[in-house]
Amino acid sequence: MSNTEYDIVIGLEVHAELNTDSKVFCSCKNEFGSEPNTNCCPVCIGMPGALPILNKKAVQYSIMAGLACNCEINDVAIFERKNYFYPDLSKTYQISQLVKPISINGNIKLDSGKIIRINRIHLEEDAGKLIHDLNDTYIDYNRGGVPLIETVSEPDISSADEAIEYLTKLRDRFIFAGVAKCKMEQGGMRCDVNLSVKPKNSNILGTRTEMKNLNSFKSVFRAIEFESKRQIDLIENGEKVIQETRKWDDNKGISLSMRSKEDSQDYRYFPDPDILTVEISRDSVEEIRKHMPASKQQRKDKYINEYTLPEKDANILLSDKLIADYFEECLTYVNNPREVANWILTDVLKLNFTDIIPISSKHLADIIKMLLEKKITRQNAKQLFETIIEEPCEPLELAKKLDMLSTITENELDSLIENIIKENVQALNDYNKTPDKIIQFFTGQVMKQTKGKADAQKARELIVKHINNNLS
Repeated sequence: MSNTEYDIVIGLEVHAELNTDSKVFCSCKNEFGSEPNTNCCPVCIGMPGALPILNKKAVQYSIMAGLACNCEINDVAIFERKNYFYPDLSKTYQISQLVKPISINGNIKLDSGKIIRINRIHLEEDAGKLIHDLNDTYIDYNRGGVPLIETVSEPDISSADEAIEYLTKLRDRFIFAGVAKCKMEQGGMRCDVNLSVKPKNSNILGTRTEMKNLNSFKSVFRAIEFESKRQIDLIENGEKVIQETRKWDDNKGISLSMRSKEDSQDYRYFPDPDILTVEISRDSVEEIRKHMPASKQQRKDKYINEYTLPEKDANILLSDKLIADYFEECLTYVNNPREVANWILTDVLKLNFTDIIPISSKHLADIIKMLLEKKITRQNAKQLFETIIEEPCEPLELAKKLDMLSTITENELDSLIENIIKENVQALNDYNKTPDKIIQFFTGQVMKQTKGKADAQKARELIVKHINNNLS
């Protein structure tokens, strides 16, 4: 082995399915998990004479994705036919964009300050899905025709760690813009890795390979680590790296040769004769920009600076757009960010859910509002929360039904505590031995006799006051 050091040069092509109701060139449902070949029509499976009609929402979402990545939006976009044969492509061509994509010249900034340039984001249709079962292969065309944006980076990425950070930030941009769900386990986001190696600081790029359809960040990381080492070992042994498309085998942790690497001319691109050129006015772009949802970073700044939440709490709330949206919905009903955040972080996030939080934002806010207005105790608030999880109902009505609404004044509570202490002289005498245990005992008696309606914190304060008065 030589002492030569190498630079790794990586460019990523990231495919993300857009979150539209229908497909990009027909009215079939864009829906994951349907019975195979049920969301299909003559247009998306390429029957002769069927004509595509462009989905306006898919174009708008593509523009939003470009704006989220600091891209320039072209004045015109042209759709072309990318010709190749594969069983999951029923038309034997894919409608895509080459010469005039929707978005160009974007960038994403890493935490280190390094800028990863984005060459383009173009809109195309997804292919169907092949399902391999022993010696048979089945084809599900439900995914065929789903709107897909492909984000092509420049070869600015230098390590597996940088690749994962770039992918994470790209995914966050799309999710928080509301254009894509990016669920990799459902194929909603996939990544192709273009990789080459060269002697350190050399200006001459090495021969690159492409690894296709990596569907998890872990796979991307492992594939980059393996492929860079494979190429370096070839060079060190006096062999050449072949320009080719390779497949990543996640079980074996290796990449395998699939076919020679295609260039754009191999696909015989030509303008699709059935789709007109799309004209994109500056006014429409600015209108879309004006109504763009707040980015993850903008929301984080608001949580910390305006809501005065700790950065750690803000990061947890923003780790999932579902949670962040839920948090903000709660604030429309009760304006107390810290209390709402505490309930979400300590109670809501412990629940077992995926896409639907099992208590509505209004119901949680109603519970918090009653607590803040001292209509219920914190203990009863927790009980309401747990009950409503099991059987959704109006919190106020449930509190009335369970006789939880507080009716005890501070004077009444003070008098009750005085009597409880008089009735438990032995406990009072044991106070100096185990003060915490005795306070807990008296607090339990108060909560029992008030059926949980007393404010536990206020009760403890009054208990300590009466104990001190009796022992002084």
